[in-house]
Amino acid sequence: MITGLDHVQLASPGSEEALCRYYEGALGMVRAPKPATLAVRGGCWFEAGKVRLHLGIDDAYRPSAKAHPGILVTGIDAFAARLTAHGADVTWDDDLPGHRRFYSHDPVGNRLEFLEPLS
Repeated sequence: MITGLDHVQLASPGSEEALCRYYEGALGMVRAPKPATLAVRGGCWFEAGKVRLHLGIDDAYRPSAKAHPGILVTGIDAFAARLTAHGADVTWDDDLPGHRRFYSHDPVGNRLEFLEPLS
């Protein structure tokens, strides 16, 4: 019955400027407009192709050590270099057979996994 994933929502304590620098600048995503009824809540939405990430404001936010979205990429080495050039952390992990992957954290501590299947 499940046909897809519309978006992933992550939390943020409210630093939209820092989030834009990371998600737009480092990741190359595009900021998407929020409907007016939701925009009053703060936060921001980002898109890249079919991938949509929503950042919602949570004043009691604490980053999770484990929870994360897994984002498929192509050219993972170049993508990791792009993040590093923007000052983002990149931690490689070789524990998933059939994939190359690394983790990074956004400016508020959300953990993101980036992976590319081996062909």
